[in-house]
Order: sequence, then C-alpha cells, then structure tokens
Amino acid sequence: MGSKIRKIEFYRAVSPLSQPIADSTHQIPEIAFLVTRIYLDNGVVGESYLLAFHYSPNAIIGALKDVATMAEDWDVYQASEFIHHFEQESEYFGNPGVNRWALGAMNIAMWDAMARSIEKPVWQMFVTHRDRIPLYGSGGWLSYSEQELLEEATGYVKRGFKAVKIKVGSPSLERDIDRLHKVREAVGPDVDIMMDANQGMNLGTATFLAKEVDHLRIHWFEEPLPNTDFGGYELLGQTTKISLAMGEREFNTVALRELIIRNAIDLWQPDILRLGSVEAWRDSADLAQANGIPVLPHYYKEYDVPLLMTIPNGCGAESFDWVDGLIDHPIRMENGYAYPHETPGWGFRFKDEFLTEI
Repeated sequence: MGSKIRKIEFYRAVSPLSQPIADSTHQIPEIAFLVTRIYLDNGVVGESYLLAFHYSPNAIIGALKDVATMAEDWDVYQASEFIHHFEQESEYFGNPGVNRWALGAMNIAMWDAMARSIEKPVWQMFVTHRDRIPLYGSGGWLSYSEQELLEEATGYVKRGFKAVKIKVGSPSLERDIDRLHKVREAVGPDVDIMMDANQGMNLGTATFLAKEVDHLRIHWFEEPLPNTDFGGYELLGQTTKISLAMGEREFNTVALRELIIRNAIDLWQPDILRLGSVEAWRDSADLAQANGIPVLPHYYKEYDVPLLMTIPNGCGAESFDWVDGLIDHPIRMENGYAYPHETPGWGFRFKDEFLTEI
C-alpha cells in the first residue's frame, strides 16, 4: 500500500468557549474552525484545522474544495512538489488570500499523514534545538469588561504563564492606558505584558501610546499600524524604545524583508495557514534567523510548538484554549511552557462529535 491521497473531507467546528469578542478592527461573533481530513491508501488519516471565525465562508470552503480536487492521488511525500503545482494552477485568481489558506490546510494535513505513516511526531523529522517552548497567554479583547480582562490576565499567571497579551486600539487612548495600568498592577512586576493593536492605529496614536506606557515595561507592540506601512514602522521604531512585532497578516516574506531593510521589526510572527505550508513557515524563520530576529508565531500552538523546536530562533508560542475542548489530546502546558506530543503526526485529532461535515 502506498501513501497517496484517496479521499478528502472537510468539517466545521465551533469552540465550546465561543463568545462574541472584538479587537480594534473586528467584531467577531463566534470562534469557529474548518477541519481537513485526508485518507491515504495505506489507511493513514491526516488532519489539519484553520481558524475561520465567520469570515467569507463560501470563499474559503470553495478554495478548500478546489485544493482537494488537485490533491487527490498525490503522494504525501511530495508535499513540496504539490505546493508548486497548486500555485501554478491557482495563480490566475491569485495565490495570496483564500487560496494560500486552502493550500496551508492541505499541506499541514499532508505533513500529519506523512509523519503518521512513519510513526514519528512531526518535530522528529527535523533537527531539534529544545525540548519545550515558552507560552504567553493571549486575549485581552477590547470587548471585555474590566473584570473579565483582569480575571483572564491573572488566570494565566495562576497557571504559570510568565507573559500576557492584551488588545489596544480603543476609540479612547485613555481607556487603553488605563487597561494596561490595571493589568500591570494585577499581574505584578515579574510578568511580561504585550499589547496588540491589530493594525488599528496610525503613527501618531501609536507613538503616543508607546511613550505613555513606557514605564510599564511593555514587552512588545504588535501590529500597531497597517501591515504595509513600512515607513510608519520605521519611524515608530526610531522615535520610541518599544519592540515591534509583526507578521500574522503575511502570505509571504515581502513585509519581513522590507521591515528588515528599515530596521523596523524586532519579532517575526508567522501564521502557518497564511504562509501556506510547513515549508514556507520554516523558510520565513530562516530569513528571520539570518537577520537576528526571533520567531514567535501567530495563534496555532498545536503546530507552532513542534515547529519552534526545530529552529534556533524560536522564542515562544501564543496560547488560546479555544480548540482544547474539541480535540482528543490538547498540548501539554505546565508552568508557562508547552511540551510537544510524542505520538505520531501532530499528535491530536478533532473529536467527531464536534464536527459537522461541509
């Protein structure tokens, strides 16, 4: 029996922690995922998921079904060759965007199936540099009440996390400043605090905020400006002392290269689904490493923790609990660190009772 893809299925799942949330640029009514399963002729099943929220459901499902049509009969050990094939075929309507997301979903499932076929965890297919990865607790949504904000931040600290991230970019800068002060007071002096504007500020407001909270020792400022405002990032870096983090919106390394040229990035935050593959994620980490930039990816700890173990410049992973109630083996987290699965593939599957076929 070989390792070719014979059947592909797609499912939708909603997190048991789903609730309406908001950042500076988006109102998000629910926390939802799309799950890809591929079945090989050797009996192995590979799986992946992407964070879908509520966005463009017809577009992303259509793109997933298009990539499935191309992937049937491909050998999972030709995952890299499939990237080239898919991008050639999808170039007419554009590779960045939903097509890249769909490619990422297929690629991650192929790596899962590949590793399961040889009965190894994905991370053992590469040279490893560490045995655990620091985590930071993410959230701090602008839609939270003050009580919800502080309960989440202190909850992370009680679980052993040494860093928390909260959203900024409120209509009132005074509210952002007040929230940051209250979180600092609640978590104490030894916990790192990061702030994330989700591209919701301009250069003036971002500069003002960075200077106003400098004494709170904010660890980094994530996406303060639109992701294409390379000059703005350069000026912000020159006029404030704060570290700048960017990368989750990128479908390639263009922004990383442009920001490196301008000395305007301190942390690279790749999103494996937007970049479209394990291979592209690792290539972007190589470029960051060559320029002395640490890697701290966006969202997908179930994939990022194993991959961060395989690069020298991995410095941590983002943690949400959204999929933990949907999967059979949540990643082990202890005292602010995540430990990779020792079982084959990515080490987890979505439970069937939470899946609706699409």
